[in-house]
Amino acid sequence: MDGQKPVGGPIDSIPELATRIPLALQRGFFVFYQTSEGHDLPHNPFNALVVPRPIGWISSVDAAGRANLAPYSFFNAVAYDPPQVLFAATSNHAFGGLKDSVKNIQETGEFVVNLATWALREQMNQSAVTAPSEVDEFEYAGLSKAPAQLVAPPRVKESPAQLECVYTRTVELPAEPGNTNTVVFGQVIGVHIADWALVDGKVDFQSIQPIGRLGYQDYVRVVEVFSMERPTWPS
Repeated sequence: MDGQKPVGGPIDSIPELATRIPLALQRGFFVFYQTSEGHDLPHNPFNALVVPRPIGWISSVDAAGRANLAPYSFFNAVAYDPPQVLFAATSNHAFGGLKDSVKNIQETGEFVVNLATWALREQMNQSAVTAPSEVDEFEYAGLSKAPAQLVAPPRVKESPAQLECVYTRTVELPAEPGNTNTVVFGQVIGVHIADWALVDGKVDFQSIQPIGRLGYQDYVRVVEVFSMERPTWPS
């Protein structure tokens, strides 16, 4: 071991870490806290550890036909056959009641998931504004509407891919008093893909450059892709 840097050791042996992490939270090289008791970090690390998260850019309409568009970072695909997705709204509307996406989808039974990309990052962020329900985020963000084939909500015309969905159910998760954690499930019944986003019959990630959510105010874009074959168990 002579001449080799030792591996491991107390955290105070690394001055830059010892000064950044409160002593009460130091456990070797790890910080540990019980979520029920909170933490001493300047920002909540939870959603910075579940990364990267795809963005569900959800378009919907209310019972009067008014369009709404909003991004949700608690979003994912959850089944292949039939294809299904979910997104979660983790708070109430800033102006009271359920968020517009949840309310609209429960009322009308339909929504569209629009792919958020690097080229559309600014418009996606603009559509996250906590606006009153009567505001059309398509117009606010400078986006164009394209008609869907099977559902009423419009698609984001500038997006290279969209999923048309029918609402299947809502699950209410535990939440702090006065707040809501609402998970909305939908079945995908139609798929749109721009022809330029397909190469040799496959979605070309490097062309569309999807973006995802990290923690804090941070995002990531797909610029490098690698492949691995799933192993098979010998028969």
